[in-house]
Amino acid sequence: MAKILCTGIATLDIINEVKCYPDEDDEIRILSQEKRRGGNATNTAVILSQLGHECFWAGTLVNEVDSQTILSDLKHYQINYDYCHFLDQGKIPTSYITLSQGSGSRTISHFRDLPEYTFETFKKINLHQFDWFHFEGRNVEETQKMMQWCRQQCPGTPISVEIEKPRDSIQELFELADTILFSKQYALSKSVTSAKDLCHLISSQYNDKSIVCAWGDTGAGASFKQGYHWQNALDIKAIDTLAAGDVFNAAIIDQQLKKYPLEKCLEFACQLAGKKCAQKGIGELFIK
Repeated sequence: MAKILCTGIATLDIINEVKCYPDEDDEIRILSQEKRRGGNATNTAVILSQLGHECFWAGTLVNEVDSQTILSDLKHYQINYDYCHFLDQGKIPTSYITLSQGSGSRTISHFRDLPEYTFETFKKINLHQFDWFHFEGRNVEETQKMMQWCRQQCPGTPISVEIEKPRDSIQELFELADTILFSKQYALSKSVTSAKDLCHLISSQYNDKSIVCAWGDTGAGASFKQGYHWQNALDIKAIDTLAAGDVFNAAIIDQQLKKYPLEKCLEFACQLAGKKCAQKGIGELFIK
């Protein structure tokens, strides 16, 4: 079991399930509504906890009623949030999610009125207790400082970073990570049309890093040094793709901690992400 620090945001997800995604100006009936704790970093921590690791979350919350949904879920999955920064004003980041019953797709509208986690707060954490650091690729300037601090304080501890969206100066984080987890969305923003091309592009500049790129319902690719590997996705009926990328990332981290070769990491990650897409939510993935 490893001790893992995940840094990023937590959200309140309000999920409206519909028969199919509406056209503009449609009026449709919601089949069901659910509130869940969300956020990439906390989702990744929850999966890693289910895989047997001791997980800590560093992020920002506000003292309001909706925070209790998040804290209750973190407690349920034994996620330590001692390093959370609580504010007295603001609003919990809220994602309004339309989940299509027909395709399993999720369309997200996000609202936030809460400052990001700061480097000054991060510096107060005792980093020497951890076996792995994982970061969301957001709040780039502050995250860069955090990753640099990890490198200075714990030079031998692996660092992973999730690059989901194209953001200003996001490439500044690449050099500081050992494992870079790219999304298809990011690759397409760079006019790259396959996981293989993205992996080759990034590994040409960062040959000593594990480069991983999930490519939706087709599978995922990864490269390290001169080797490239592809893994097909599971052939399943998707009913809920929300957080599948976070499940995939957690599985990669788990397998790398266990020192498996990259192709085995990909195989496990695609299997677990596929299993997640075939069920609602990310709970009980390992007992069904």
